[in-house]
Amino acid sequence: MKGGKSKGKADNKLGVKKNVPQTKKEKNAVKDPNKPKRPASAFFVFMEDFRKQYKEKHPGNKSVAAVGKAGGDKWKHLTDAEKAPYIAKAEKRKAEYEKNMDAYNRKQAGEADEEEESDKSKSEVDEDDGSDEEDEDDD
Repeated sequence: MKGGKSKGKADNKLGVKKNVPQTKKEKNAVKDPNKPKRPASAFFVFMEDFRKQYKEKHPGNKSVAAVGKAGGDKWKHLTDAEKAPYIAKAEKRKAEYEKNMDAYNRKQAGEADEEEESDKSKSEVDEDDGSDEEDEDDD
């Protein structure tokens, strides 16, 4: 009687698992390789240029974290006018991505419709063939 633990907690200790989330490998295995990749944000467009500049100024620095930290600090201190070209590039990439996604989604929907139509046509053909044979047998 000492300890007075409830049975509800004991069930959890017995290893009863409900709604176990999938592991990363299971989630990643389902991705379609043909799906377009998401576009970079304005910050990442800026970082593409910044990395080149930073490496020229600091050729001995091998730390990715140092480059990222310096880029983040510089991005924070940029004015809206200085950020405008990067934002424009990001919007252009986003528009292209959306166009590619529309094409991808139409292709995916087209493949699904083709499969459904082919299934329907097969079943309709099967039904038609069966009824013709029955008519011949009745004669």
